[in-house]
Amino acid sequence: MSIENVPEIYIQDPNTTKDVFVYDFKMTNDVVKSKVNLSMNMFSFLQIGKKQVHFADASVIVNKNQSLLLKKGNWLWTELLDTDTNYYCKLLFFSESKLLEFLDKHVDNYQPNKDEIAYFVIENDSYITSYLNSLSTISEAPAIFMDNLLSVKFEELMLYLINKYGIKFEDYLQSLISNDISPFKKIIERNIYSNLKLEEIAFLCHMSLSTFKRHFINEYKESPGKWLQDKRLRKAKDTLELGLLKASDIYLDFGYNNLSNFSIAFKNKFGYSPSEISS
Repeated sequence: MSIENVPEIYIQDPNTTKDVFVYDFKMTNDVVKSKVNLSMNMFSFLQIGKKQVHFADASVIVNKNQSLLLKKGNWLWTELLDTDTNYYCKLLFFSESKLLEFLDKHVDNYQPNKDEIAYFVIENDSYITSYLNSLSTISEAPAIFMDNLLSVKFEELMLYLINKYGIKFEDYLQSLISNDISPFKKIIERNIYSNLKLEEIAFLCHMSLSTFKRHFINEYKESPGKWLQDKRLRKAKDTLELGLLKASDIYLDFGYNNLSNFSIAFKNKFGYSPSEISS
């Protein structure tokens, strides 16, 4: 699967540099775990459909009742159509220099937050609805005025969200200017029990699959496929022994595409099938 460089693929003139950029994203087909290299921090205002984003150490799902502010980086996006057979999301990108300018102006004694916080969920309200309508309106303005208008609209939005969420939002904004990178092992161990494939975890680590495998063996002295399978199967066994769920309820959560493959791997590991625990 190819990597999409966002927002570069949406900018008509590759020689232009924008501090604030708006794009209306629409599609008519589901996209599952698309690899995205996000080079600018981004607001995602979902209008129609559902969106899931996998980060290095977490994932989040939103519908049209919520919006997301996403930190730049390598993420996996799943975008699903609504019953109207389409998907529509208004995206607002902003540069780090624009963020620093805002923090200098409106936040006292700010400093980079060392915590890695990949996203912030915004509950949509009447203001957000009006704000998006205003973005659509100014899209018709002459290009010579657009940059100044977007700069004002960006500042307006940020001030509103600080007023709405207070210090919680300020802390998140400060995390966006952190230069810290999540350690390799931290990313691995936060995805042990996810259903992500090796190449997807490698992407979140900013590595090719071959580089990821070499790095993994250096860290864990074992191949990633065998190590992760062992961890996931042991966790699956513990889950089944609680007696609350069946194998058919959990196999997807542990990275298996079908129940048959999960049952075979489980039996090879423990000598008995998962159904013998549930029965």
